[in-house]
Amino acid sequence: MLADAVEPFALSALKYGLFALLFLFLWRSMRWVVRGLNVDRSPAAPMPGAGARAGTGRSASQPVAANVLVHAEGKEKPRALRLAANTVIGRAMGCDLRLEDTYVSQEHARIFAKNGSWYVEDLGSTNGTFVNEQRLAAPAMLTTGDRIRVGTTILELAR
Repeated sequence: MLADAVEPFALSALKYGLFALLFLFLWRSMRWVVRGLNVDRSPAAPMPGAGARAGTGRSASQPVAANVLVHAEGKEKPRALRLAANTVIGRAMGCDLRLEDTYVSQEHARIFAKNGSWYVEDLGSTNGTFVNEQRLAAPAMLTTGDRIRVGTTILELAR
């Protein structure tokens, strides 16, 4: 009785609309999975082991220890953090530098040590990562004073 009251065109439009929504859902899901697989999770430089923490000395390829000043929007005083050889920045609980910024992705960017220098790379974030107001397309070397913008938060490299 209900099928007689509804036009065949309306039923077809509803069927194709639901099919399009299903396709969109599957496409977004697969895109999310592929992005997760493409992220390089291995550190660029070897992480110090228990022996290095006990004071066995620094290898020649390790960069000079550096700090990063975190200038969060709405906060007057920046906080200083010491960088590890591989520091992941984002909103996720597992990130080394966790930011409470809605414009920051779960795993937004990574600062890592390589050949005695510091580098930053974007991890496929939605809003991008900027170094001195230039959007990153590939990993970039950092120098003291460089300003990294993730979301609305500014990170400044300091020695």
